Amino acid sequence: GAFARPFVTHHNALDVDLYLRIADELYLKRLIVGGFEKVYEISKSFRNEGMDRNHNPEFTILELYQAYADYNDIMELYENLLNYSAQQVLGSNRFEFEGNQIDLMPPFKRIPMLESIREYAQVDLSDKNEEETRKIASGLNVKENLNRPKGKLIEAIFEVQVQPKLIQPTFVTDYPVEMSPLAKYHREKPNLTERFELFIGGCEMGNAFSELNDPQD
Repeated sequence: GAFARPFVTHHNALDVDLYLRIADELYLKRLIVGGFEKVYEISKSFRNEGMDRNHNPEFTILELYQAYADYNDIMELYENLLNYSAQQVLGSNRFEFEGNQIDLMPPFKRIPMLESIREYAQVDLSDKNEEETRKIASGLNVKENLNRPKGKLIEAIFEVQVQPKLIQPTFVTDYPVEMSPLAKYHREKPNLTERFELFIGGCEMGNAFSELNDPQD
């Protein structure tokens, strides 16, 4: 949403401009700063940007923020939320999706981004520079524009070689800083961030990170 623009229209009768927000993030963060330690909203968001089979300009999102928590806490909250919701809606934490039996029993698998590429694509990108990563992407059936920064190339390799294979609930963690410049640096792993995305049935189901709160960064 950082690159998206709000939808804007003009209300003729009242002679005022009206806006549809791109996200509820900034409003919720203001509440955290104001002293509410746990906040959430299920909201409509509208993004005046591109559209494809994975992205729609109008969507519903559950967004939450918790003070004094990090991405490990949110992963635990998320898997418990999905497991509980499935039990309430389906009477079971197991269901079939596109011919696959999905099991939402916590804990979900956790695997760092670069390790997932090593496991599913059999390449190690941890010590590769941008040009080396570009050559690897070219050989891994990445069809998109390859004249992009290293972070975008890693993302493209992941989407082609790894994401379709993540059928059971899987948290992909510890993204390279080039992919997540607004996330908090990992406390133990150089050049990585404390971010995760959850994938189920080859689809992205959520995204979160430890908030960047270092004023120098």
